[in-house]
Amino acid sequence: MPALAPYAMRESESRGRRHAEPPHPYRSEYQRDRDRVIHSRAFRRLEKKTQVFDPDFSDHFRNRLTHTIEVAQIARTVGMILDLNTDLCEALALSHDVGHSPFSHTGEKVLDALMRRYNESFDHNVHALRIVESFEEKYPNFPGLNLTFELREGIVKHSRDYPADDPRYADLRDYLLDLRPPLEAQLIDLADEIAYNTADLDDGYESKLLTLEMLVEELPIFRSFFREAEMRYPGSPQKLKFNMAVRGILNALVTDLLESSRRRIAAAGIQSVLDVRLTQQRLMRFGDLLEPKEQIKEFLTHHLYCHERVTSSRQQAENILRGLFEFYMADLTRLPRNHFLKIKEQSQAPHRVVCDYLAGMTDEYVRRKYQEYF
Repeated sequence: MPALAPYAMRESESRGRRHAEPPHPYRSEYQRDRDRVIHSRAFRRLEKKTQVFDPDFSDHFRNRLTHTIEVAQIARTVGMILDLNTDLCEALALSHDVGHSPFSHTGEKVLDALMRRYNESFDHNVHALRIVESFEEKYPNFPGLNLTFELREGIVKHSRDYPADDPRYADLRDYLLDLRPPLEAQLIDLADEIAYNTADLDDGYESKLLTLEMLVEELPIFRSFFREAEMRYPGSPQKLKFNMAVRGILNALVTDLLESSRRRIAAAGIQSVLDVRLTQQRLMRFGDLLEPKEQIKEFLTHHLYCHERVTSSRQQAENILRGLFEFYMADLTRLPRNHFLKIKEQSQAPHRVVCDYLAGMTDEYVRRKYQEYF
């Protein structure tokens, strides 16, 4: 691995794993984390989970797995330029969505609403932590994947900070809620934003729900890069000019994130991971392109995420998840045996077990179960 910056997370400073294991002869600890995530069932299921477009819409659009791969590529690039620990960046990026429910954010909202009935909640990051700590069954010596502390911390803290004294997050207190996460974890949510903003422009245009006229008129950053493509490649098809514009936006956002974060790190005099943890605000942030980035998000929300072709399946998704939740809660013996035993032998709350079971399903599988019962 190239030389690390003084503020990068070093393996020698890791808080280690819950269950001690001997070192691997040729893989770093964070490389082992990465490989354990890749070989997990939860990671494989991402292929059949919706990003924006339902899989029936087209084979060409991103799913949750291809999106995750794009996030990992961006995170490694930014991490490399900032001399962060790129193995940790990659492992965090690959694991950041493993807790997502079927039907994307619609599914998460439905499951959260169902859990609110029991004064609990559903959050895909917290669920991801439970997957890697308990649900995955790979090893005879311990439950879960036995990942390093830094990866588990990054899974729950990469996209938000938690009030340290809030009783709602009592189960997360092991994860230093009063401190910021390392820069490698702070990076992931921003790489995620870059990936989905640019990818959703691409998929939206490919789906014909977004038009070139709409993009040029309402998005100044797109208009700028598209005009540049027109000047450089006047004879090229519009689709290729569009591709050049989207690549220009992606490159500009990555560059802005790099330069802005580097300035903040230098201005704060950061010389260690502890310095990073003690800062009042996160150091990894966008700079001059924060407003254009937000404009893209607002544009996509208005023209794509709320488009009737995208929203038409949301009511069906809600009906499926609510119907199956009530179906299993009415008779817990309908659950698979291993899930039912969690209630009977481990005294886990029935509503939590049912929620966990549904959250692990792919879009395709949850539809199949609904058709089977209803």
